[in-house]
Amino acid sequence: MSFALMMLGGMILDLAFGWPDKLYARIGHPVTWIGKAITLCETRLNNGSRNARIFGGAVTVLVVVALAAVPMIVVQAALPDSWIGTLIGAVLAWPMIALRSMRDHYQAVATALAANDLPAARYAVSMIVGRNPSQLDAPAVARAATESLAENTSDGIVAPLFWGALLGLPGIYAYKAINTMDSMIGHKSDRYEAFGKVAARVDDVVNLIPARLTGLAFACASRRPLVALKSMLRDAPNHRSPNAGWPEGAMAAALNVRLSGPRIYDGHTANEPWLNEGAPDPDAQAMRKAVSLYHRALVLCGLALAGLAML
Repeated sequence: MSFALMMLGGMILDLAFGWPDKLYARIGHPVTWIGKAITLCETRLNNGSRNARIFGGAVTVLVVVALAAVPMIVVQAALPDSWIGTLIGAVLAWPMIALRSMRDHYQAVATALAANDLPAARYAVSMIVGRNPSQLDAPAVARAATESLAENTSDGIVAPLFWGALLGLPGIYAYKAINTMDSMIGHKSDRYEAFGKVAARVDDVVNLIPARLTGLAFACASRRPLVALKSMLRDAPNHRSPNAGWPEGAMAAALNVRLSGPRIYDGHTANEPWLNEGAPDPDAQAMRKAVSLYHRALVLCGLALAGLAML
C-alpha cells in the first residue's frame, strides 16, 4: 500500500470538498474530537506545582497522541493492500489536511482589504491568527494574514502530508494531535507555560523538516526562486520560532513584501526582526499573488507525492 498515494487522495478530496458544513453539523470534525480530549486532560492535570504541571502536560501528550494514533494503527493494519485500501485510507486522511479552508480564510481577509473594509478584515484575520487584531491597521492585518498562510501551509498541509507519507494514517493523526495540542496549550501564558512546555517542544521537533520543505516549496514555486531561497536562509534563523521563519521568509521574498517585525502581544510590544526587511508591506494585490503562490506550492507537493507513489 502506498502511503504517498493515500495522502495524494486526501489532498484531492479536501481540494474538491473541504469539510462540508452539513458533515460538520452532524459529526463535528476529528480535530475537534482531539481538542475535547486535550481539554479534558488539561482540566484534570493542569494544577499543582510547576513540576507537576510539566508532568501533567507530558502525560497529556502521551495520552492524546495514543488516542489519535492507536485506532489508526488498527485500521491501517486491517486495510486491504489494494486500491480499495488506498481509497479508504485517503478518505480517513482527508479531514487531517486543511488545504481548502486555509485558502478560503485567507481570501476572506484579502477581499475585505480590497474593499477597504478594515473591520471586516480584522474579523476575518481573527479566524486565523492567535493575537487580538482589534488595533491592527490594514498593513498589519495583511502581514498577519500572510504570515498565517505561510506558517499554516506547513502546519496544516505539508507536515501532515509528510508524516502521512512516511507512516500512513497513524503518522498523520499523531501529527495532527501534536499540532492541535501546541495550538491549544503551547502558549507562554501563566496558565500554559509549564503545562504546555512538552507539547510545544514536541511540536517544534515534528515540524523541523516539514517547515523547511514548505519554505523550499514556496521558493521553488516563486517567480524568483534563487532570491527567495537566499532570503529565507538569511532571515529564518532570526525568527522567534525555530520553524515558522522558513515558510514565512520564503513567502516574504517570493512576494517582495516584508513580514513579521514588531508586534503587540497582551499589551506589550515584541521587537521581532523583519523578514525581507526593506520591502513594502503586503497589500490586497500582494495577497492575491500569495494565493497564486500557495496554489503553485501545493501543485509541487502533489507532484512530489505522485513521484513517491510511483517509486
